[in-house]
Amino acid sequence: MAVYTELSVDEVAAFFQALGLGQPNSVCGSTSGIENTNYFVGTEAGEYVLTLFERLTFEQLPFYLHLMKHLAARRMPVPDPVANVRGEILHSLKGRPAVVVNRLPGESVTAPTDSQCRAVGEMLAQMHVVGSDYPRHQVNPRGLEWWNEVVPVVGRRVSDGQWSLLTSELAFQNQIAVSSTYEQLPKGPVHADLFRDNVLFDGGHLTGVFDFYFAGCDAFLFDIAVSLNDWCVDGCAGRQHCERAAAFLGGYESVRALTPAERTLLPAMQRAGAFRFWLSRLWDLHLPREAALLNAHDPGHFERILRVLRGEVA
Repeated sequence: MAVYTELSVDEVAAFFQALGLGQPNSVCGSTSGIENTNYFVGTEAGEYVLTLFERLTFEQLPFYLHLMKHLAARRMPVPDPVANVRGEILHSLKGRPAVVVNRLPGESVTAPTDSQCRAVGEMLAQMHVVGSDYPRHQVNPRGLEWWNEVVPVVGRRVSDGQWSLLTSELAFQNQIAVSSTYEQLPKGPVHADLFRDNVLFDGGHLTGVFDFYFAGCDAFLFDIAVSLNDWCVDGCAGRQHCERAAAFLGGYESVRALTPAERTLLPAMQRAGAFRFWLSRLWDLHLPREAALLNAHDPGHFERILRVLRGEVA
């Protein structure tokens, strides 16, 4: 994604040969995203993505990588980390934690259809079901605890109106989190970042889901809400597209039915999803890290969505 750690072709070649993947014939840095360094690498053995982690540590990464391995072993279309001769899937390159995964086929969509939204809903439910027996546990790294830590920091850099919105929504989400209804929500491993640019399609066929590096254990409903806020929201206005939302939820429930508690808290969780990404984009805008190539996302998009969901925008 963003290129923070620059690698030479020779460095990539030596690393790939040590993994038994052959000599690279193409190496290209990716400019999308802001969290990690990614290179697309082609060899005679196939197409791969090399990721160097700029934020996550060696201690944090096993949860994500083994979750991907768990899902891939159950034939989910997710990246499958490449092991070395010792069976290790977490590697080191230029002092950074690193992983190599197969590059999935297909392309991301920018204007999803109803049928594509249904396919994403089905896939998300399948991941929740298949991942329910994943033995590792990690709290959602960008969940409520992180929100409470970050709001006072970014609050010093926003307008009075934005500060009021941040503190009001944070108080609401803290209240929801201690409610008896929230306690009833089914929980398990969640992707937590299932945006359009993290899903691949070949025509109408969903071919891949990737970028699990914000995954954690949380309410499945939070995962649903995050996805709805991207796949089923119309452009600049930030309003939900009813037909796409119905298709998404219909696809999800064709695999796993929502519980009464999930139906009750869906509006609150959509607010939580919008709040989480508004907050993280404010963080990235006001407290950026250096990168050779960096594309920051607009925080205003999720601020608008949150205000719509709160009923502040007609």
